[in-house]
Amino acid sequence: MTVVQPAEPPNTPPEDLGFGGVVIARARGRFLNRDGTPSARKYGLGKQFWSRTFLQALAASWPRFLIWTVGLVLLVNGVFALAYLSIDPALAGTEAMRISDPFLTALYYSIGVFTSLGTGSLYPVGETAVWLTVVEAVLGVLSIVALIGLMLARMTQPRANIRFSQSAVIAPYQGGRGFMFRIVNMSPAELHEVSARVNLAWFEEVDGKRVRRFHQLGLERAVVEFFTLHWTVVHPITRDSPLAGLTPEKLRDAEAEFLIQIVSLDSTFSARVVSR
Repeated sequence: MTVVQPAEPPNTPPEDLGFGGVVIARARGRFLNRDGTPSARKYGLGKQFWSRTFLQALAASWPRFLIWTVGLVLLVNGVFALAYLSIDPALAGTEAMRISDPFLTALYYSIGVFTSLGTGSLYPVGETAVWLTVVEAVLGVLSIVALIGLMLARMTQPRANIRFSQSAVIAPYQGGRGFMFRIVNMSPAELHEVSARVNLAWFEEVDGKRVRRFHQLGLERAVVEFFTLHWTVVHPITRDSPLAGLTPEKLRDAEAEFLIQIVSLDSTFSARVVSR
């Protein structure tokens, strides 16, 4: 019996991280952004505005998320308040409010309709104002439902709250040198079975061409059983290390990037979380 081995794609190095030779050859600039997000852009799928907005809302910090939420709600209600002011008359019962500013009165009515909390003594006058109130009430209910769903998704989404050191260093290590950086678990919950993977991406001269190559760096310890405080990840620079004999100038000329991925098990949600 003759076993035929499948042919490897041409010009595809085994350390390409699964992207393939075409992607590697055409990629320009940073392969990953500094925060670990991909720098690649997809074409032919449209702008995907709502999908991107949803993902950004999930990834945003809570202060930023709340500021944007309150700002958008005030903006929408401000537009409706201007719409009510453009109708003369649009609202009745303003005497009991004792508010001299008509815009503030219209804004109060708009927020009451939008949030379904009630408008007090105010009520619409005329068909146009009534239809505008109906439209805002329906829009408000849909927006609140979507906002509650988004907040629940944020609260139940497992994430690894890991902070990386601002800089990685090459320092003395066990009679030689080592490339090292530190990570810290910022969450009060413990992370279990934490594994680290570090890849070096840079440009090399291959057959007279400048080609981006990837090298997985061996670590002193690639897995820790549980991660409560901090962990210094170390790559010993041995004779076989890709960093052996390199200088800062060579790393700069090669446009070197260190792609770091931390995979762990969140004990709170019993879910696998990834941080890059």
